Amino acid sequence: MTKKRIYILGIITMLVFPLPALWALWYFEGWSFWHVLDFNSVFKWQSLLGLAWGVIFAFISMKFLHNKWFDQELKKQEQLISSMQLNLFDKIFLSFCAGFGEEILFRSGMQTWAGIWITSIVFIAIHGYLNPKKPRLSLYGLLLMPFILSLGYALEPLGIWFCIAAHFSYDLVLFLYIDEDDQEEKMEQVDFES
Repeated sequence: MTKKRIYILGIITMLVFPLPALWALWYFEGWSFWHVLDFNSVFKWQSLLGLAWGVIFAFISMKFLHNKWFDQELKKQEQLISSMQLNLFDKIFLSFCAGFGEEILFRSGMQTWAGIWITSIVFIAIHGYLNPKKPRLSLYGLLLMPFILSLGYALEPLGIWFCIAAHFSYDLVLFLYIDEDDQEEKMEQVDFES
């Protein structure tokens, strides 16, 4: 996948995914764009708490991913991310695109009508983590479920920017971890071959 295509997908996720939610909230609930996004809360303690929560849960996920049972699935993720040849800016940008676009769509939009549990299950299923033909991937989806549910329950008391920040930092830590893990594996192969 080319970097241009990756950026186009990121921009679509960030700008197009929120549109159905924003339109539906405006049409059915009378909420304005500004009400949903609550820009006054971007740089408040809730966003910092969200960043911390995403990092904590990413490290918990990495602990599970280091189990040999997940090796096959982790290698696929490593190969995919490695093939993208992302630099730090790319990882930050794509993590923000996913965090912003998906949280507006799922938390502010779908969750308003479907509720926290259904929205969380749909979120994990859409990402491919509930696949009966791939039990390891499904187990990862179940491990991810508490994090996704926590975002759903956090929306009302902590706001959308907590959810966006947590999603962003979770994705970014995993991007950095998977890429670093892949680099270490390549270095070990070079040492072994020497």
